[in-house]
Amino acid sequence: MALESAHVSESPILPVRGRPVRPSGRHRRPVPSQLPPEAPALVLAALGDASGTAAELAALIRVDNPQIQVRLAGLGEDAKELTSELESAARERPEDATAAIVVPLLTGPHPVADRLISMAVAASGVPVTVTDPLGPHPLLAEALHIRLSEKSLARADRMRLLNVSNPVDIPVDAVILATVGGENAATEAQPTAVLLASRLTLPVLVASLDSAPAVADAAGRLRGIGAQRIALSPCVLGPEAAPGLASAAAEEIGAECADLLGPHDLIAELAARAYGSILSAD
Repeated sequence: MALESAHVSESPILPVRGRPVRPSGRHRRPVPSQLPPEAPALVLAALGDASGTAAELAALIRVDNPQIQVRLAGLGEDAKELTSELESAARERPEDATAAIVVPLLTGPHPVADRLISMAVAASGVPVTVTDPLGPHPLLAEALHIRLSEKSLARADRMRLLNVSNPVDIPVDAVILATVGGENAATEAQPTAVLLASRLTLPVLVASLDSAPAVADAAGRLRGIGAQRIALSPCVLGPEAAPGLASAAAEEIGAECADLLGPHDLIAELAARAYGSILSAD
């Protein structure tokens, strides 16, 4: 059976949850080059502890945005570290000013992280704004494309254009974008899947590593339309998924697997943009 040319058709190509569209031009600064001393701290909230990918992303943001006070807190089991960071940020700012902008280091919603962040904010009792997760966003689709190309699972997009129109010598003929965080996270990843499909000119389906829709079901659907070689693209930074979860899911369906997003510079830029979008909205 010939492989269908449609990419993703199950859901409309629309932003979800009514979030404002963030600027995606690489020429635009995500944050003003100068900020007043009382500007809110950027507090990165990571599942687990404040090491590894989370620490490397914080370092990247500090290098690219020295005007921002960047703090990092691991959520652990009780989010007390985040509460402490928020209280510390508040002590350095005027009493009525927003003490911090909390940016979850997640590509989509995650029930555990959402609950822990809410607990920490409530326990701190200080003025805080919590941003949406980092996706969906064109830069997230770009980072996923790069991770696929690093494993020779997609052609490198050297010009970083949205559409790659020449379909010759494509290493795979379909992609599963894999999320964690339950069905809601998979639903909200649909716009990113559409963007990735447009970049690759390939079918891209969303599946979840920890809930429905299952990776095996997505693989079955793709093979049903003629896909021969499937790649798994984990839409996961790292701390939010058990080690080896994505690669095990890929092995189970006989697919190849891209690396986790990890401390990619585009992910650091997305976190800075999330912070900057709150500043510009005030």
